[in-house]
Amino acid sequence: MPAILAEGLVKHFSPEILAVDGIDLTIGEGQIFGFLGQNGSGKTTTVRMLTTLLRPTKGRAAVNGLDVIRQAAEVRKSIGVALQEASLDDMQTGRELLTLQSRLYGMDGRGLKGRIEKLLAVVDLADAADRLVKTYSGGMKRRLDLAAALVHNPKTVFLDEPTSGLDPISRESIWRYVRELNGDLGVTFFLTTQYLEEADRLADEVAIIEAGKIVALGSPQELKATIGTDVVTVRVAGTEADVERASETARRLEGAEEVRTVDDSVVIYVREGSAAIARVVLMLNEEGLDVREVTLARPTLDDVFLRKTGHHLEAAEQKRLKTDSAANA
Repeated sequence: MPAILAEGLVKHFSPEILAVDGIDLTIGEGQIFGFLGQNGSGKTTTVRMLTTLLRPTKGRAAVNGLDVIRQAAEVRKSIGVALQEASLDDMQTGRELLTLQSRLYGMDGRGLKGRIEKLLAVVDLADAADRLVKTYSGGMKRRLDLAAALVHNPKTVFLDEPTSGLDPISRESIWRYVRELNGDLGVTFFLTTQYLEEADRLADEVAIIEAGKIVALGSPQELKATIGTDVVTVRVAGTEADVERASETARRLEGAEEVRTVDDSVVIYVREGSAAIARVVLMLNEEGLDVREVTLARPTLDDVFLRKTGHHLEAAEQKRLKTDSAANA
């Protein structure tokens, strides 16, 4: 029996707004599943339906063998959830918060103290357990939120953007805890993320979602293997018209299977990329175009994302953050 099953899952917020458009998923027990997509792609809406926080418009879903509509209360008892914003009381200590969470799940005193101590140790908060949460750093709060999601021994845990906004060291810590919990306890993790490295390093299987639809599904290695070429990226100086002219020129390159334009760069999918670099630079120079930088790489999940959606995932998120910062300035 799969840990998570979705068949034809659809969510309308109004006749005009289709957030999730017919998602099918089968996620095995003990997997770490990565759900990749930019903001507004339908990731969080899908998680909210699977965790009984939103009712699907159409389709069906089951978590741990329990129907998310007919058996919603049982689903909630069998899962742990850590959403994007940690729901923590700043005026409690870490230990008090985990104790309260345990009691809300109906756990009694037998073994409860030992369970909390073990979780505090697992997420490396034993030394800070009796400090107020308001004194915790962002990374510590995310780790406490993860412990709160695990306090009742759930079979499946949903983590929605668990490392968003964290520094690299804190992010690595969260990754380590997820791997350990998955390996030691067999916990199934459903992880939504915009960090490609996070999905690549953690997930057994990855789905890419765009405009409410799954456009790619497989292990990170399988998805990267679908590219089947090297990736040559050429950054061009000049106007948008110059970049577009460079893209049209690159399409004439022998062996180029696909060419895409991203901001001031031309991305070329070509076999034997090292041999193609000199040829493409010569072609662009003959067109009077100023080549600023050329890079050669093996395919990454970002290349898969670009090929399936037409844009880079992390570049799109960085652009959104800059826009938000400018709007709030």
